[in-house]
Amino acid sequence: MNYDIIVIGGGPGGYVSAIRAAKLGLKVAVVEKNDLGGICCNWGCIPTKSLLHNAYVLDLVKNSKKFGINIPSFSIDWKKVVKRSRDVAKRLNKGIEYLLNKNKIDYIPSFGKLIDRNTVLLDDLKKIKSNYIIIATGGRSKEIPGIPLDKKNIISSREAMSLNEIPKELIIIGAGAIGAEFASIYSSFGSKVTLVEGLSRILPNEDSDVSKELEKIFKRKKINILTSSQVKEVKKGKKNQVILSDNTILKADKVLVAIGVNPNVENIGLNNLNIKMKNGFIDINKYMQTNIDNIYAIGDVSGPPLLAHTASFEGTLVAEHISGKKVEPMDYNNVPSCTYTHPEVASVGLSEEEALSEGFELNVGKFPFSALGKTLAEGDRDGFVKIIYDKKYGELLGCHIIGKNATNLITEVSIARNLESTFTELLNTIHPHPTLSEAIHEATADAFNEAIHI
Repeated sequence: MNYDIIVIGGGPGGYVSAIRAAKLGLKVAVVEKNDLGGICCNWGCIPTKSLLHNAYVLDLVKNSKKFGINIPSFSIDWKKVVKRSRDVAKRLNKGIEYLLNKNKIDYIPSFGKLIDRNTVLLDDLKKIKSNYIIIATGGRSKEIPGIPLDKKNIISSREAMSLNEIPKELIIIGAGAIGAEFASIYSSFGSKVTLVEGLSRILPNEDSDVSKELEKIFKRKKINILTSSQVKEVKKGKKNQVILSDNTILKADKVLVAIGVNPNVENIGLNNLNIKMKNGFIDINKYMQTNIDNIYAIGDVSGPPLLAHTASFEGTLVAEHISGKKVEPMDYNNVPSCTYTHPEVASVGLSEEEALSEGFELNVGKFPFSALGKTLAEGDRDGFVKIIYDKKYGELLGCHIIGKNATNLITEVSIARNLESTFTELLNTIHPHPTLSEAIHEATADAFNEAIHI
């Protein structure tokens, strides 16, 4: 069978790219050995958000008295909590299969390996050919060298989503987005959580003010946080032991390793074509092409930022580039980052530290959610909006939000940056009252000593 495009991988990069290409009139096949939707839909973004929402509901129940609602007793059906998460994932998986069928895309449930620049070998040794190939094989949880995952005592995020019971004690190694989200989930469900981070702060890729705020909130929730702490050894047993480089010994029922993602580049035929690599990822140009110009790579396999929405955007760009449409190259400076803890964290653009290191003179504004009528009414007062402008031209350089619905609010700033807006446009945009988005307007005003409500 000959195609215009073969997509190897059916995650948020692969299936989106396939559908966009099909809508542009191309004949497309998606080769995916595992479930459609990839890690994101099946074992990542979506099912974790289901668990996080369950945790949020539980927190509401626990704190219902302050809303004048007395719930004298409640119980947790953990199996039902996990089942809901898995059901959500299955529903999305079926939805993607429906979309492929609707767009007349051939879905081939097989492992795909590159034989040459136009040929993919399948599990049954059948070969399929196409004019273009898109590699979208995604990534997997990174392991600590010398500390292999046994999926029972030492687990990855995948196992953490379907545990048989809530662990009494949980050690999470890595305090990036994945580690922080699981700390948020399991602390709400009653686990005694210890978060271990090798760098000097949690969420080390976020603005330092945001990291400090989340650490303060986590500590209030009785999450034990150890930063600048290197893991030397993990010993399995009835109580697993995590031994740090200073010989501190931590004990827990489960140890979750959440130190990042490795790309799935093994055994897919990259060596057959001498496809170039960079820092362990497939090397690409600004249009996602490899050194073999009819072979593209998108998503986690092509390097950071390792985010589902980045993969989807890249997939759309590639489909349009192949079809001959005029496309703008990827702009990674305007990719929003989101962490779905309670409260949420979201950011786009430069942090204050990054902006200063690039030589900008800054106007920085900050507005606390505790000063908003909307957050007072809803009882979610934690957090703030921090917004950064270039002093010389008023350019919007970055925004960092910690608080309720931060991951939705950040889109306003992403659009503003995409339109090359300055502080003037944001100040002259009427924000409805009462809303959380008022904090963006107020933070901008604060950057120029014009804030009203602080």
